[in-house]
Amino acid sequence: MKTHQIFCLFVILCHILTVTSTFRYIADENITISCGSSGISTADDERDWIGDIGSKFAPTEEPNHKSNTSGAEIQGTPNAVPYMTARLSNWQFTYVFPVTPGPKFVRLYFYSASYSGFERSKDFFTVKVGSFTLLANFSASILANSSDHSDISKEFCINVDKSQKLNLTFIPFSSNYYAFINGIEIVSMPEDLYYRPHSVANGEELVPVYVGQAPQFYINDSMALEMVYRLNVGGGSISPKEDTGMFRQWSDGTDYLLSEGVNPRLVSMTLNYLYIPNYTAPDAVYLSAISMGPNSTRNLISNLTWGLPVDTGFNYLVRLHFCEIDPNISIPGVRRFTIYIDYQQADEAADVVLWTDSNYRPYFKDYVVMIRNKGESMHLLSIDLNPIDSDLCDAILNGVEVFKLSDQYGNLAGPNMVPPPLDQEPALAANESKTKKAIFIAIGIGLGIIVVLTLVCCMVLCKLKKTRRFGCCHPLAKWWCRSRLDPYKREFSRRTASSLPGELCRYFRLDEIKTACNNFDEDLIIGVGGFGNVYKGLIEQGNMMVAIKRMKQESRQGVREFLTEIEMLSQLRHVHLVSLIGYCNDGGEMILVYEYMANGTLRHHLYDTLNDPLTWKQRLQICIGAARGLHYLHTCTKHPIIHRDVKTTNILLDEKWVSKVSDFGLSKMGLDNTAVSTLVKGTWGYLDPDYARRQQLTEKSDVYSFGVVMFEVLCARKALNLKLQEEQRNLASWAQKCIDKGTISQIIDPYLTNKIASECLKVYMELAESCVRDHGIERPTMNDVMEKLEFAFELQENAEVEATKDTDLEEVSLFRVATANGAPWLESTSGTDLSTISTGLSYPSLDFVTTISITSQD
Repeated sequence: MKTHQIFCLFVILCHILTVTSTFRYIADENITISCGSSGISTADDERDWIGDIGSKFAPTEEPNHKSNTSGAEIQGTPNAVPYMTARLSNWQFTYVFPVTPGPKFVRLYFYSASYSGFERSKDFFTVKVGSFTLLANFSASILANSSDHSDISKEFCINVDKSQKLNLTFIPFSSNYYAFINGIEIVSMPEDLYYRPHSVANGEELVPVYVGQAPQFYINDSMALEMVYRLNVGGGSISPKEDTGMFRQWSDGTDYLLSEGVNPRLVSMTLNYLYIPNYTAPDAVYLSAISMGPNSTRNLISNLTWGLPVDTGFNYLVRLHFCEIDPNISIPGVRRFTIYIDYQQADEAADVVLWTDSNYRPYFKDYVVMIRNKGESMHLLSIDLNPIDSDLCDAILNGVEVFKLSDQYGNLAGPNMVPPPLDQEPALAANESKTKKAIFIAIGIGLGIIVVLTLVCCMVLCKLKKTRRFGCCHPLAKWWCRSRLDPYKREFSRRTASSLPGELCRYFRLDEIKTACNNFDEDLIIGVGGFGNVYKGLIEQGNMMVAIKRMKQESRQGVREFLTEIEMLSQLRHVHLVSLIGYCNDGGEMILVYEYMANGTLRHHLYDTLNDPLTWKQRLQICIGAARGLHYLHTCTKHPIIHRDVKTTNILLDEKWVSKVSDFGLSKMGLDNTAVSTLVKGTWGYLDPDYARRQQLTEKSDVYSFGVVMFEVLCARKALNLKLQEEQRNLASWAQKCIDKGTISQIIDPYLTNKIASECLKVYMELAESCVRDHGIERPTMNDVMEKLEFAFELQENAEVEATKDTDLEEVSLFRVATANGAPWLESTSGTDLSTISTGLSYPSLDFVTTISITSQD
C-alpha cells in the first residue's frame, strides 16, 4: 500500500513540475566573453563570463596595432558583468569563434564611459560578422546620450555554414577614433526558430506573409536579423534567465501601447504546446495578454494599437504571439479581428481558436513588411488589431517580436548616427569660402546652360509649328512637353532616348496606333491580361500585321516593366524571340507593338481549345525552339539575361508553328555563376522554389519554369489548378510524386496514347524531372536542356522511320509507354498500353494569367 502511495505522489509531483516549469532549450554553444578582463566573472544571473585576456577567445589584431583593455566606473547599471571592463582600439581587431553550423544569437554589450586613454565621445566604428554589416559608424556615446542609458545591448541572428567560423570584426572610423566592446555572447538557437517555417496540423507551413507584396516571404539562411523589439505585451519584463534557455530579454510591452482603456489579463493555467515548439517563448508570454474589454460598442470603433520606431529602408519580420486565455472562449468565431501591419491589412479575419482548435494553445503568426525610405531615417511601425463584429467584438495579443532583415548587400546598419568627424571640422571651416565660390560658379554655369537650352527649344518648337507633317506628336516636341510637365515621363524619355536605336525600335504616334487597330476596336482583341488588352492591327498601309499591347492606366506592371521590355527586345534579335517593332508613350498611353504570332500561345493549343491537338513532334519542336531562345538569353551578352517568367502563355507560335519566347517585362540581367539578390517575381506554379526561398535569382530559375512547361506540354494540364485536390494542384510536384510512385503514365495527355516512342519519352521525362529539382545546383543548364530535347526528337524520328520499314511490327509496341525496365519512373506493368489506363485528368476552363510580381492562376 505504501509503494502505491509513493508512486501516486511521484506522478503528481512530476505533473506539477511539468505544468509549472518553462521548457528550456539546451544550446550547443553558450559562449559568454567578458572583454578586457581575465579569468571568470559571475553575472547577477549566475552565468559565468570568460575573460578574453590570455584565453582562446583573445582577438586577432594588426601587427604593431595592439588593442587596450580598461575598466569602467559602473553607475546605475543593474548588471556589472560584462560592462565593467572593455577592449578598445584605434585599429581593427577581430574575434574568431569556432562554432558548430547553424543559426546563432550574437549579442554585443557596450557601456558608454570614458576609459583610460580614450575620450568617451570619439567612439565611432563599424561591426561586421563575415559578409554582414551589423553596425556602421556606430557610436555608443551618442546612443547613450539620447536614451539616458549607458549600458547598451544589441542582438543579432546569424547563420553559420559548415566549415565556417564566426568572425566578429570591429573597425574604427579612422585612427582618430576607436572601437570598443564590453561583452560578447553567442548562443545557439533551434534551426526552425526564425529561419525555418513550422509545420501545423493542417500540413501548412508558418511562412511569413509579405504584407502588401507577394503572398509569402522566405527568411533563408543567407540573411542576418537584428532584434529590434521583443515585448511581453500583457505582462512585465522577462529576464534572460527566465527565457527558454536562449537568454532572450523580453521587455514590458505597455511602453509602446498607444490604445487606452485596455484590459490586461494574467492567468495561471496549463498550456498545451500542440502547434508550435515549447521553446518559442516563455510561458509567461502566453499566460498574459492585452484585450479591449467588454464594451463592444466602443471596441468596434477603436483598435488595439502599438507604435514601434524603426529604421527605414529595410524589411521587418513581425511575429505576433497569440494564446486564447479566456476560459469562456473555446470555439471559433467568438473573438475575431483584422490585423494591420504598418496600416496595411495583414490578416483579414484573425481567430486564435480557429487556428489552434481550442484555448490555452500557444501560437504565432509571422508577417514581413517593407518600410520604405521616404526621406526620413525613422518610421513609426504600427500594429493595429481591429475587432470584427462578432459575439465578443474584441481582439487579443500576447507578445510581439520585431526583427530587421538584412538587405541584398548583407547590411543591417541603420542611418549613420555620426556627425561630421570631429577632426575634419576645422578643415571644413577653412574651406568654407572655397565652397561658396564653387557654388556661385556652378550656379552661373547652370543658368547659362538653361538659357541656351531654352532658346534652342523655342527655335525647334517654332519650326515644328510650321511643319504640318510632324504636328504636335513629333517625338522631339513630345519629349519637350513631357519633360516640362511630367517627371515620370521625363525619366522614360531619358532612358529610351539613350538606349533605343531608331533602326531597331520604332516610335509610333498614338494616332498611328489608333488607326492600326481601328481605335482599339474590341473585335480586334486577341489577348486579355492584368496588364491590359492585346489587339491585332495593321501598319505600313495595311501590309503588315502586328500585335498591339495596350497597358492599362492602373496596371501594376508599371513603367519599369514597360521600359525593361523595350530595352531588352530592342537589343536582342533571335528567331526564337518575339520581335519588338516599336512602342508608343503618348497621351498617357504605354503601348508596345510586336510581330504578329498567328497561332497564339502554346497554352491555347494544349487544352480548352477546339483546335486539333498538337502532335508529339510538334510539341517537341516547340519546346526545342523555346529552349533555344532561352539559351540565347542566357549566353548572348557578357552577363546572362534571366527571363523570370517562362510559361506557356509566354511562348508564342507563328504561322509556321515556330515557337518564340515573349514578355520580357520581368527580365533581369544576371551574373555569371552568381546569384542576384532580388525581390521575388514570377508566376505561381512556374516559380522556382529555390528562388522564392532565398531571393537569389540565377539562370536555373528559368530552367525550373521551363521544366514545368515540359510537364504541361506532356500532360496537357495547367501548371497550377486550384480546382483540383490539394495534392494535384501543383503540376510539377504532382508529376514528381507520380514519378516516385510509378504512376506518371496516368497523367499523360490521352491524345498522346501510342504516339510517343518509349526511348524518347524516357529522355524527355528524365530531363523534365531534372529541371524541376528543388535546388538550382541540381538542375541542367539551358544548353543541356536544348541538346537533350534535340536528342529526344531524333529518337522519336528514328522510331517512326523504323516503324515504316518493318510492316510486321505493331505500332503499339513501338510507341508503348516505357516500362519499369526502360524507365524507373513508370509503373512496372510491362506492355501496358496507355489507352487502358485511366488518365484522371480534368479540364477546367482556361483563365488568362498575367504576371505582376507574383501572380496566381485560377
